[in-house]
Amino acid sequence: MAGKTVLAGDVIIEPMEMIKSSKKVILGPGLRMDQDVVRASKCGQLKTKPPNTFWVDAHQKRYVPTRGELVVGVVMAKAGDIFRVDIGSSETASLSYVAFEGATKKNRPDVNIGDIVYARLLIAHPDVEPELVCVDSHGKKGKLGILHDGFLLSCSLNLIRKILSPKCTFLSLLAKELKFEMAAGMNGRLWIRGKTVKETIAIGNAILALEFVPNNQIRELCDDIGSYVAGFAK
Repeated sequence: MAGKTVLAGDVIIEPMEMIKSSKKVILGPGLRMDQDVVRASKCGQLKTKPPNTFWVDAHQKRYVPTRGELVVGVVMAKAGDIFRVDIGSSETASLSYVAFEGATKKNRPDVNIGDIVYARLLIAHPDVEPELVCVDSHGKKGKLGILHDGFLLSCSLNLIRKILSPKCTFLSLLAKELKFEMAAGMNGRLWIRGKTVKETIAIGNAILALEFVPNNQIRELCDDIGSYVAGFAK
C-alpha cells in the first residue's frame, strides 16, 4: 500500500502484481529489482504516481545519481577535455566540453574551476562514473548550463522533492512577494538569485524553513518573508 513505511530489503508487493499481469512498471529511487522480486533499497515511505510509478521517499543528504535527473554541481577540476563536477554523490561526475549547446573544438565553453552548473545526468550506474550534459535531447541548453552570480544552498533531498511537488504552493506564493531565479537540483542543492543580496539571503532562509512548515502555513511564511524584505527598503 502506498504511503506505508518500508525498510531496506522489504519486498514490495504492488509493483510485483503489476509485473505479473504484464503491465509496465517504473521503479524510482529506493526500489530495485532483485531477480524477479522488487525490494526496497532504503528506509522511508512508499510512494506511487498513477498509473505505474513507484518510489521510496526517504530523508537523506547523500545523493545517489539517477539517470535523467537535474542536478546542481560545482566544477572542481579540469582533466583534458573533461570537467570534474561535484554533485554531492560518492564520486565526482564528468562533464565534457562538447556537452554544451554549440560547443566544438574551436568554440569551447567558458567553464572555470569553481563555476556552478545546472546539468542533467546522462549516465548513472553503480559501476560507471556519472556523466553530465548541459543540453536536452534536441541539443538545446534551455535553462541548463553555467549559473552566474547567485547563491548556492545545500538542503535535504526531501526538501527538494517537497518544493518541486505539484501540491506545494511555495514557489508561486513567494514569487508574488519577490522576484527571483532558482535552479533546483535533485541532489539537494539550490541556486538562488534575487534582485539584491539581502533578498537572496531571505529567500534562502525561507526555503530552509519550509522543510518544517506544514502546507497550511506556507502562505504565512511567504507573507513574513515579503514583509521582512520590504523592511530593508525603508
